[in-house]
Amino acid sequence: MLKIAMIPIDNRPVCYNMPKDINMFCEETEFFIPPRELLGGLIEPAQSDKILDWLENLQSIDILIVALDTIAYGGLVPSRRTNDSIDSIKSKLIRLKEIIQNKNIKTYACSSIMRISNNNINEEEKEYWSLWGKKIFDYSYNLHKAEKIQSYDSNAKFSCIRQVIPTEILEDYFATRKRNFEINKLYLNWQKEGLFNYLVFSKDDCAEFGVNVSEAEELQQIISNENLKALIKTGADEIPLSLMAKALTDNKANKIKIFPKFTKPTEINLISKYEDISIYNSVKGQIELCGAELATDEKNADIVLLVNNFKNEQGELVMDIATEPFSGRLTLPTKPFIIADVAYANGADNKFVEALFANTIDWEKFLGFAAWNTSANTLGSAICAGIFKYLTKHNTENFKKFQIIRFADDWAYQANCRSKIKSISNEPNIELITDLMKQFILQIENYLEISQQKICYKFPWNRFFEIEIIIN
Repeated sequence: MLKIAMIPIDNRPVCYNMPKDINMFCEETEFFIPPRELLGGLIEPAQSDKILDWLENLQSIDILIVALDTIAYGGLVPSRRTNDSIDSIKSKLIRLKEIIQNKNIKTYACSSIMRISNNNINEEEKEYWSLWGKKIFDYSYNLHKAEKIQSYDSNAKFSCIRQVIPTEILEDYFATRKRNFEINKLYLNWQKEGLFNYLVFSKDDCAEFGVNVSEAEELQQIISNENLKALIKTGADEIPLSLMAKALTDNKANKIKIFPKFTKPTEINLISKYEDISIYNSVKGQIELCGAELATDEKNADIVLLVNNFKNEQGELVMDIATEPFSGRLTLPTKPFIIADVAYANGADNKFVEALFANTIDWEKFLGFAAWNTSANTLGSAICAGIFKYLTKHNTENFKKFQIIRFADDWAYQANCRSKIKSISNEPNIELITDLMKQFILQIENYLEISQQKICYKFPWNRFFEIEIIIN
């Protein structure tokens, strides 16, 4: 029995519940995670000291998956907001380092490279983002572009923008960035000592240029020069799941081979929303991060990753950006397969799900479905769950319940009911969403060949963006 502990990014269902649900259907692992009330949310940061107490008191664990932002800053969102000093942050991290060394456990860690959102929405940023977020993004973009390609135009633009943004705001923003960047370099110093079995720096909400991209390049230079077991990766929320899959595959004798099969094979060089690499490279990177190998053809693969990709431009369901939906008949692979639907960001392609539901499910071969948020989020989580089902003895009933949640969240809610409830109500409403979801749940249960479940819903961050689906 492999004993896995995880300190997740925060308390959202995709970060907290999903790894638990995956280990619930796996019968070869024992899973440990801190009490949910200790983890950070949208407003409150995690109670880092109590989480470290929890970790210290765990007996005999084999593997630790740790989102370092949770210990350092209280979570992913607090990493952009907190004004904690670098010394207070280091003191918590040094205690984490000592626990890892004393327990002598395999540790797979991730840390974020602070994002720069291209908007004026301050829901997950400091207060001044509502007025200056877009300007700060433009300043960062043109500053890096001017440095990178010696662009006179970009140099003029960032100089002009610099005159507009209040000095104290720009100074505060870059002081926060500098602090977080210094912490990331500290992790690399520890990696030189061999503290982590693997270390990933996540790039969340990327563009071609920006100070965040510049920081990633500098971290990559250190990684390359020192030949460290570390990686710069586009994505964020899914990375603890990817590392959990890597931890499992690292404990197996042979690497599994995954072949990506695209519904639009001529469009694989297009770039997804919120990412800076092609969908093909995103798929390749996620397969490799999960500890698997990219198969050269379907014949020699252990698993087929069926990717519903996009033509011309990825759609975006929250922003109401359309794309060409799936059309035609869907033929499922004859080998074990995972389904990743990335035609749209923030939800599934209705036409693709309709075509999928026209097929009879083969429980020996079906390894799971995902279609949430960014392409990286979808891919990492889908591959993780698929690897767990493929490599371990599993409980079919629990796996089916996990798939109910994925279809209900990624398809029913994100692609359909979210827009409906927003058109009716100005705030989350449990009674209303329960009623709206009924027709979709019946379709899901029918497709998954599972009897009617008692399902309830929560809006854990009191906003429409995410929902929690609970099967009793």
